[in-house]
Amino acid sequence: MADYVYGPGRTHLFVPGPVNIPDQVLRAMNRQNEDYRSPAIPAMTKILLEDVKKIFKTTTGTIFMIPTTGTGAWESALTNTLSPGDRIVSFLIGQFSLLWIDQQQRLGFNVDVVESEWGRGADLDVLEAKLRDDTAHTIKAIAIVHNETATGVTNDLTKVRKLLDTYRHPALLLVDGVSSICALDFRMDEWGVDVALTGSQKALSLPTGMGIVCAGPRAIEASKTATSRRVFFDWKDYLRTYNLGTYWPYTPSIQLLYGLRAALDLIFEEGLDNIIKRHNRLGTATRLAVQAWGLKNCTQKEEWFSDTVTAVVVPPYIDSNEIVKQAWKRYNLSLGLGLNKISGKVFRIGHLGNLNELQLLGCLSGVEMVLKDVGYPVKLGSGVGAAAAYLSNFTPFIPSRI
Repeated sequence: MADYVYGPGRTHLFVPGPVNIPDQVLRAMNRQNEDYRSPAIPAMTKILLEDVKKIFKTTTGTIFMIPTTGTGAWESALTNTLSPGDRIVSFLIGQFSLLWIDQQQRLGFNVDVVESEWGRGADLDVLEAKLRDDTAHTIKAIAIVHNETATGVTNDLTKVRKLLDTYRHPALLLVDGVSSICALDFRMDEWGVDVALTGSQKALSLPTGMGIVCAGPRAIEASKTATSRRVFFDWKDYLRTYNLGTYWPYTPSIQLLYGLRAALDLIFEEGLDNIIKRHNRLGTATRLAVQAWGLKNCTQKEEWFSDTVTAVVVPPYIDSNEIVKQAWKRYNLSLGLGLNKISGKVFRIGHLGNLNELQLLGCLSGVEMVLKDVGYPVKLGSGVGAAAAYLSNFTPFIPSRI
């Protein structure tokens, strides 16, 4: 491959997913295929289904672990709960919310799009007006991306739930938590989320290939009457195998199941609340570095800052695509591109998953060198110093070791 450049040492992966895979997870997946109809796989699956509920903070949800990506999990959430022509209020705030809206439209739903400037969160004032006016309850679902990785924006789901409750509106709340669940605070039961979903390659720190959907009781009930066509993503097939005790309507990835077991063990050892705090520290440190470089965050208000990705706006005379290209070619450092309408204007630093302080500081050091390479007058050490000064105030979690 002509563009491939070998670089000694480790690849430094700092995109907002896929993320670095812990060695313990790699070792757990390094195994032969097994017969998923043997007693071992259903026994493991049963426990996994209960343990996965913990990362959604739910006791009432039903888990579906589907061999797919987040895009497939999107489709599963929509087609199992809604019928063609149903009205969905959906928020367009960046590339991934745009893609979900495109899917909703192509599946035949009546999508009421609420668009915000990229870098801003969902416009909840518009949502309030729509809920207030919808006395006939024509809105069947609210679809929202919790954490938009294209722009580094996190939406406040508690405000969405409060609006639904204020107007006593029965619309289902469907949440894309692909880059938030198991990294940001997420409380499915407390916030009244009806369907939430995530992908294995994000905060779970697994390879791509498993879309995880959590359906609350109202969503399960809605699936009994929803008329959207579905086959591969049909919850009914899963529920049937759950009742039979076999758990899989088709062949799962055995290696991913063992990887998920190891990933959950690491998560529970660190503690989910500690993981959320760690992501906040790393996110804050990255934002301090960006400020020290004299650059701006794409996210326009502090209330929307994401703790899993920071989108950095570059000066007009610099092409952010060149930053990403040079980082990879010269330093073996993978950064996120600016997508769609912010292509060339923004690069993204992912600080998501099984990641520690020293890894982040290494990334920030690499970014500084790349900025210097492309002609930006950065003071080397400024961002790293600001981040390190902040991080040194905290004691990171270290598991007990012999």
